[in-house]
Amino acid sequence: MSLFKKFFGQGSDAVNEERSKGDLHTEYKTDLTAPPDERFTFNFKKNGGKFLYCENLDEVKEQFENILEENDWFECEAMCFEPRLFHLLDENKLSYNKPTQPKFLLASCENLIAHDGSIMLSYNQTKHFRPDELPANIVILATTSQITESSNDGLRLIKKKYGKDIPSNITAIRYFEQAKEENFNTYGSAAKNLYLLLLEDL
Repeated sequence: MSLFKKFFGQGSDAVNEERSKGDLHTEYKTDLTAPPDERFTFNFKKNGGKFLYCENLDEVKEQFENILEENDWFECEAMCFEPRLFHLLDENKLSYNKPTQPKFLLASCENLIAHDGSIMLSYNQTKHFRPDELPANIVILATTSQITESSNDGLRLIKKKYGKDIPSNITAIRYFEQAKEENFNTYGSAAKNLYLLLLEDL
C-alpha cells in the first residue's frame, strides 16, 4: 500500500500539485483490473476530494493540524459524534459539545468505495443528520483496510461487522466540489469540501 505515497504523495502540497498538473492518471479511469486502492484514490480525487495519505497516527495529527491552519479553523466549533476522535479536537482547543455553527464535521466512516470514489457513512458518524444537513466541510479519518470494491460490498461488510445491530442512516457521499453543470448523476446531491486522512493499516 506504499503505492499511495508513490503515486499521490503526502500533505496538502501534494494535493495541490496534483490538481495543478491536471489528471495524470487517466489510465485508471477505465482500467477495471487496477487494484481497488488505486481506483478508489483516482475516483475520489476525480470527484473533487482532497486526499492525504498518512503512514502513522503522528502523521494523522500533523495533517489534521495542517487542514485547520489552511482553513483558519482554529478556535471554532466542530461537529463530531465519535469519542475516539475527540482527542484531535481537544488537542487543538476546538469546541464540539452541541455546536450551533460548526465549521466542519470530523468523522470516521464505514467504508471507502473504489467503484465511484464515495465515502460510506452511517448513524455512527452522522447520527440523524442527512448529508445536506451536515457542515459544508468534512474531515474523514479512514484506513486503507476500509477500501472495498462496490456499495454492495460495503453494505455486506457493515452487516458482517454489526450483525443484528446494523446502524441506520447509511448513506454515501460522492461529490466533493460543486458541479459546474448539474446532470442526472449530480442532481439533488449535497457537494461537500471533503478531506480524507487515509491511515495505512495493511
